[in-house]
Amino acid sequence: MTDPLAELQRGHLDWLEQRYAETLSRLGYDGVLIFSGQAALHFGDDQHASFQAYGHFQHWTGQAYLTHSWLLVCPGNHPVLYLHSPDDFWHLPASLPQEAWTERVEVVKGRFDVPPALPRGRYAVIGDVDVATAGALGADPNPEALLMALDEGRVRKSEYEVACIGRANRQAMAGHMAARDAFLSGAAELDVQLAYLQASRQRESQVPYGNIVGINAHGGVLHYQHYDTLPPKKQRSLLVDAGHRYRGYCADITRTWAGGQADEVFPPLIEGVTHIQQQLIAGIRPGVDYAVLHEQMHELLAALLVEHRIVLGSPESAVANGITRAFCPHGLGHLLGIQVHDVAGRRAANGVALPPPDEHPALRLTRELEAGMVVTIEPGLYVIPMLLDPLRQGPVGREVNWERVERLAPHGGIRIEDNVLVTSDTAKNLTPEAE
Repeated sequence: MTDPLAELQRGHLDWLEQRYAETLSRLGYDGVLIFSGQAALHFGDDQHASFQAYGHFQHWTGQAYLTHSWLLVCPGNHPVLYLHSPDDFWHLPASLPQEAWTERVEVVKGRFDVPPALPRGRYAVIGDVDVATAGALGADPNPEALLMALDEGRVRKSEYEVACIGRANRQAMAGHMAARDAFLSGAAELDVQLAYLQASRQRESQVPYGNIVGINAHGGVLHYQHYDTLPPKKQRSLLVDAGHRYRGYCADITRTWAGGQADEVFPPLIEGVTHIQQQLIAGIRPGVDYAVLHEQMHELLAALLVEHRIVLGSPESAVANGITRAFCPHGLGHLLGIQVHDVAGRRAANGVALPPPDEHPALRLTRELEAGMVVTIEPGLYVIPMLLDPLRQGPVGREVNWERVERLAPHGGIRIEDNVLVTSDTAKNLTPEAE
């Protein structure tokens, strides 16, 4: 069967080989050995936790679940994959897909609980490797300059990477539609989660992050981590933050839906947050400071709160007095790629740290946007008592319509999140519209 992404993947590998050759030469290394990682045992048990391979290993292979495997990259030679695939009657040995990257890599199968010996020269070893193992190899463990350079190489995505993220988005959106339908039919959170997994065709251990499935007030817990097994007495709202992984690349999508027993004030707010998101996406282009986009989100959110009489003062006052931060305490979004919160989001291309503003400590992306970046845009509006109660008790409290807040509280919150590619002059939304 012909792989439709083969040519794009070959181009991606060409770029990777060039990038690694330039970086290793500049830093004086003859090569780098990349460890995929190993699953951790639960303490006092013989069961392993869920596993995800090291990001730079996936950057070459797209293999998120290969354990104990090593990739040796030496400029001028084909990369060598030491594939941990021992004979085993307890488990099915690891195998590789029929993809273009396997044509460019020499594969050595065997048992690699310990790393393979390195050729003569100066090498680095990166990944979850201890100092003793690196010392036995005679390699430098996780040198900071090399890691920073390789992280920077993942900030701008190749055409192949964008195609993979797009495919992950399509699979994830199929799950979101199934989750919505399950909720509207009266399902409990666990049933919504199972509907999502079935429609998106993935196991729970393979999702790129723990799915957030919050019905009613649970939608106001930003990283809600449980699944009720019984449906609530009233179906007011559903918030689903869930993704998919395709060849190592992640989708990260959030949708909010009103239930049949939602208060009439809630559905227009979903529409309002969706409109805010679309306005922000329309403002994406190279050179835009993402932190400025985040501030624009708060300005737009303040206007929405005033429009719907949740805030009784002015939009300017709502931002200045921290009211919008109480209704939306998280950042506008982050870089997306092999990792959901992808690397180098708070660092300039030259390595200089770019910490988030003091008033927005949760902001994960503080760089200027560049063509090739894939980012999430995820404005939100929540009723979180521990954040709103201090406002109620202070002088700013008179600017909040608490009667309306109490009507919204049983609905938890709203978040609308898409995955967006920064192009040479604008943006392309990689998240398909709901059917």
